[in-house]
Amino acid sequence: MDQKITEYIIQKYQEDEQVMIQLFVQWCQNHDIDPFSLYQKAYPAQGPNEAIKTIIENNEPMDLDIESSTLIDVLQLFGNDDLAFVVSEEAQKFPSDLN
Repeated sequence: MDQKITEYIIQKYQEDEQVMIQLFVQWCQNHDIDPFSLYQKAYPAQGPNEAIKTIIENNEPMDLDIESSTLIDVLQLFGNDDLAFVVSEEAQKFPSDLN
């Protein structure tokens, strides 16, 4: 039973992580920002993010307005503090989006 619970928790985390990436990509698209370059700015030592590439290739853009503060909170929830910081810097360019 413990193995099934562990597998379920891992699966739910991965699904939630995908949603986080979708929100990030959508926010970037909403603000005409390249998600790859923004990600590289946050994590310069890492190579291209395959999850971002997969999200862009496999999902249609949503008609969803994502507030910068919401995205920052979600990124921090998943431990992406460096990316949240870079998003925050970008959001300063359009302060009406920060709430």
